[in-house]
Amino acid sequence: MKIFTPTICLFLLIVSSTFAQQEKGIIGKNNWLSNWTEFRPNQVEHGEPTQILSGNITQDTKLVKRDTYLLLGSVFVTDSTTLTIEPGTVIIGDFKTNGALIITRGSKIIAEGMETDPIVFTSNRGVKKEGDWGGVFILGDAPINKFGNASSVNYGLRPSAFENISYGGDNTYSDSGVFKYVRIEYAGRRTRDYGYFNSLTLAGVGSNTVIENVMVSYSDGNSFNIIGGEVNLEKLVSFRTKSNDYEFNFGTQSTIRNSLAIRSPYVSGSDGSRAMYIASYDKKDEVDFSKKGTSVHAENLTLISVSENLEADIKVGLVKEALYISEDADLDIRKSVISGFNPAVIINDKVKVNAENLDRLKFSDMYFNNCNGNIFTENDSNNADLENWYGNSVFFNVYSKGNDTETFIDVNNNRRPDFRLRINKIIASNDRED
Repeated sequence: MKIFTPTICLFLLIVSSTFAQQEKGIIGKNNWLSNWTEFRPNQVEHGEPTQILSGNITQDTKLVKRDTYLLLGSVFVTDSTTLTIEPGTVIIGDFKTNGALIITRGSKIIAEGMETDPIVFTSNRGVKKEGDWGGVFILGDAPINKFGNASSVNYGLRPSAFENISYGGDNTYSDSGVFKYVRIEYAGRRTRDYGYFNSLTLAGVGSNTVIENVMVSYSDGNSFNIIGGEVNLEKLVSFRTKSNDYEFNFGTQSTIRNSLAIRSPYVSGSDGSRAMYIASYDKKDEVDFSKKGTSVHAENLTLISVSENLEADIKVGLVKEALYISEDADLDIRKSVISGFNPAVIINDKVKVNAENLDRLKFSDMYFNNCNGNIFTENDSNNADLENWYGNSVFFNVYSKGNDTETFIDVNNNRRPDFRLRINKIIASNDRED
């Protein structure tokens, strides 16, 4: 017994230490990126379209795997209709007509792929590039913070009725359907008069909508654009977007868990684009301050900038901050990894560093790795107050300077990378390395 007891104690210590490390960043007993994701979409051939989708879909419709569908122009699902998409179905966005799919307020999409048979939205060009087509819009009737509690998406879409681009309302539990095991590739078209489309826009989407296991690759606009609503997000992947990976705005009350953003200095835009952007408005005069501002609860995220030479890329301005928080927005982020940015976080300079605001911006159980600085106020190189606050041991934040191969299980695997933390090979401490 005298020999057995220390052995048990040592075992428990190792197990608890391993669990404590593994619980930061994306988690899972197995690599949940396997099977359904695709990190080389330009090498996948989907064949020619056999069916065309155009105009309005006004009755319940099912898309089947045996056919390949072409989105010709703006396609609207209207009149409280449900669009169902079988696992393994391929939908191709037309380049010439800027194909886009819009699920209007009151309608639903049931796009429930499988881990071994995901649904794919992609480009119809031979040589595919970012922004080849528009993207997917899901519009609900959950609250937003704009005056009148309603607004519209206007990207040059041509609806038959204005209500087909409207979103927002009073139904917090709004149900726009299921979007699960889905890939969206090469979307986010840029328009001359309306700016960039986004790959997946969730506008006024309510909490009964299921958004899980969605991968966006090579987007010219934002990968995930969340406008108002109260939507829960889980196991999302944003890969090599040029704009923001995740943008939250206009009063969204959103929870995002176990999700990943992979940025590249050689693809992602360095001017005004981040892994995560959190704001409550673009202009103050467009929102009603009696309504809730944006509040995001984030847990087990991994935000990583993958670089061949991070120090050199930072010097030439190719790498920016991972996370930007604007005025009047709340963030509670826990158990997450931010790796390879310059710096990790920037807070808008209109946000005063005081007890009230620090209580609205929470960073706990974080793993800051290989960042050129951690948490700063915009346009202020002196971040001593913020570092002292968030560096307090009560928040359990750790800091490291490990390279990617030391930090993640298999970051260099082009086919099936694994961005979970590497167990028992991480050197981390509570001492900041500025």
